[in-house]
Amino acid sequence: MGEAPDSAELAELARELGREAGTLLLAGWGQVHAVATKSSAHDLVTEMDRASERLIRERLARARPGDAVLGEEEGDTAGTADSGVRWIVDPLDGTVNYFYGQPAWAVSIAAEHDGQIVAGAVVAPGLGEEYVAVAGEGSWRIHGTRRERLRVRPPVALSDALVATGFGYRSERRACQGLLAAQLLPRVRDIRRVGAAAVDLCWLAQGRFDAYYEQGLHYWDWAAGGLVASEAGAVVADLAGGPASERLTVAAPQPLVDELAAALRGLGAGECP
Repeated sequence: MGEAPDSAELAELARELGREAGTLLLAGWGQVHAVATKSSAHDLVTEMDRASERLIRERLARARPGDAVLGEEEGDTAGTADSGVRWIVDPLDGTVNYFYGQPAWAVSIAAEHDGQIVAGAVVAPGLGEEYVAVAGEGSWRIHGTRRERLRVRPPVALSDALVATGFGYRSERRACQGLLAAQLLPRVRDIRRVGAAAVDLCWLAQGRFDAYYEQGLHYWDWAAGGLVASEAGAVVADLAGGPASERLTVAAPQPLVDELAAALRGLGAGECP
């Protein structure tokens, strides 16, 4: 186990790296042509996803050469035994939004120490917003020179909740998720689909949504945004109340998170292929 790092310093480094990668992404926004696919024909990855991750890894290697890195595009790179820190990197969350010129995309970077997320930053250049969180100390939205402490909206009944969600890329999963959303819709105020999980979780923390759920998220999708949300008063968990997982991630203040999870369980959420 490594010596405990200064979590605030890790959060600031994550924010700095997110801003630098965000500047790179802004320069290429609207000019992306070379596109590949991953899990399906709709699961896009651009040259900018890869360039952003390369930049982040290069900067981390200079700033903290002993740390491990888990990135969406290049996988897991081991660190030294005495570090104890691993960085969780989504170099471009919301690639489809980015490709179509929509502003809801972000760079998401979190830091673990000995397996626990202790710091994170989500930088959304197209929106002009940055979010940063330190475990046990809170989370903040940064807009220009303004720094705003985040707090989720007071919990409401599920019937009054504005709920955010997302959909997978494979057609059979999307069909199942669409049916689930259709069944949930009459039970809530309304549903929103932004297209970037990190942004969803930060907007939950900011009070732009009452709750959020999604199946199929990878660790890098929710690591930083989940810390932003939890430090703002949300519970970020799976259907059974355990850690968020690929099977399903649910986020909201209690008791709303319990009511939403119960409704989703009753509808068979998490069982989509």
